[in-house]
Amino acid sequence: MESLNLHLEHLKFGGGDAKEDQIIESLSGILQALTENKHTTCSLLIESDVLRTLARLLQSDPLCAVKAAQVLAEIAKNEEMKIPCIDAGLVPILIPLLDSRDQEMLLHVGRAIGRICYDNNDLQEQLVREEVISFLVRIMSDYPDNEPLVRVNLLALSNLADLDAAKEALSKTRIAEHLVHQLHRTNYHEKVEIILEVLQTLAENDTLKLQLVEAGIQEAVAEILKRLQESSKPEDMCSLKAASDLIVSLLLGDESMQQLFAEGKGAIYQNIGIWLTSKHTQLQLTGALAIANFARNDSNCVRMVQLGVVHQLLDLLEHHVENGDVSVQHAALSALRNLAIPVANKVQMLDEGVAKRIQMLLRSDMPPVQFKLLGTLRMLMDGQDPTYLLLAYLLLASWKEPLLRCFIMTGILVVAFCCSDAAEELGQDLMLLHRLVQWCDSKDHAGVCGEANRLLASLIRHSRSQEVVKAIQEAGAMKHLVCMATSEHAIMQNEALIALAIASAINLEIIKEEFKEASLVQNIHKLLQDESTGPEVKYNSIGLLCSLLNSGDLRQEAEGDEIKETLEKLCGHINENVAKQALMALHILNGEQSLFEQ
Repeated sequence: MESLNLHLEHLKFGGGDAKEDQIIESLSGILQALTENKHTTCSLLIESDVLRTLARLLQSDPLCAVKAAQVLAEIAKNEEMKIPCIDAGLVPILIPLLDSRDQEMLLHVGRAIGRICYDNNDLQEQLVREEVISFLVRIMSDYPDNEPLVRVNLLALSNLADLDAAKEALSKTRIAEHLVHQLHRTNYHEKVEIILEVLQTLAENDTLKLQLVEAGIQEAVAEILKRLQESSKPEDMCSLKAASDLIVSLLLGDESMQQLFAEGKGAIYQNIGIWLTSKHTQLQLTGALAIANFARNDSNCVRMVQLGVVHQLLDLLEHHVENGDVSVQHAALSALRNLAIPVANKVQMLDEGVAKRIQMLLRSDMPPVQFKLLGTLRMLMDGQDPTYLLLAYLLLASWKEPLLRCFIMTGILVVAFCCSDAAEELGQDLMLLHRLVQWCDSKDHAGVCGEANRLLASLIRHSRSQEVVKAIQEAGAMKHLVCMATSEHAIMQNEALIALAIASAINLEIIKEEFKEASLVQNIHKLLQDESTGPEVKYNSIGLLCSLLNSGDLRQEAEGDEIKETLEKLCGHINENVAKQALMALHILNGEQSLFEQ
């Protein structure tokens, strides 16, 4: 340590009279001491106040400044030296040096700043305000082949990129192009990891997300996944996951997603088939999530179904039926559900047996999978409801071109009857109905319970089949629809009320006992009395009541529950449709012919 003390004394008291080679020798002595005994050396450096000397040297002769920056970068490796470096005012002195054209200076200054400011939000925000971002991007542009310098810049970007101000500053540069270039040219694991980490953070910003896509990040990432898909090395799996996560992040933006899809010709979509059949669950998940995100756009959905993506997803699901990955199942079902939203896709997906094939997941005990399975089946059923065909016809009748009217109306009818056939088939599937009843009783998972109830209602609404009503009654599911009619969600109430009304109109005799046991008439009365009940729910409740009055037993319940007085009040309801419906119910309850039938 004696030699170190001599070097420190020389730097501190040598002043401006010291020769350049003597200064560099003393600085080299400090570097040697740090290598031999870091802790003791740091203590001596603090005691000697040499940091202020280093601050002066950074602004002196270029050779001395470079060496001083190197010493400072080594000192800043030690946690206990960060605060002293900040107190010595070194950061504001270091920042202008990033404008240097000396690559060694840039390397040491970058390391020093990065280490001093690491995990210090205030200092990092100061760096952004001092326009450090523009320096970092310029360095990457000017020296793309200097690997140590590029690495230092990547680490700096990794530390700063979380700041919104940094993202905003980066969006005004060509950083996307430089990062894509660096990703293309490296196979080095650590560098790939750093770049992907920076890209993942930048992709949180919509502007940068789009810039990355325009710079061709998708080709670079697809190439990485292709290179790693046969590997099983832990470090490669980390890069594979990071690249996969980046793809999903890029797809979250509407504009970037559309550019990536490119009518099914983009690099991401072109690789989906390979990923879905990969041995890596992570790649399978990425493929399914990519389809689900592309399917946020209806035209993309139609195009993907045309390209045959549905069977690729079904094959993936079959692969994961027994002890499969829940995340993959969830993602694949999400993709199928989104694909089933456009009316044009429902016919093809039902014709191809999607509804039957995904029932293989009925045995799943995982609530996320159950929830998505039920939602997908319901989405397939919910085509153009025949209830609205007349309205569609009246709308189309105003169109001048008869051939076009005929074509569109034919399409609507085809979808309606296709959904009707599927609903009739599924509505008589005993295994499905058994599971639906089980899930309707689920107390721990409200989402699964709600979707099971909605699918039951959908099967009745779309099939309008006596066989389906009978099958649902025999499965003991009618009580769940009665309970659903009192849900806190209006949309579920209306679906249940319409389904119950259809079932009552089809065969009231076989289900009236279940209605009596479930107190359906009393529940309807409560809905009609409740001032918070919406007009549509009241309208549908009265419609169901009209059907129930065809049963002598249920009519007696209605009369005994004094529902007549409630209906009389509703005749003056502010909503004209509710008032007319209440008047019609009163006539039926009184045994009179409806005014609407005269």
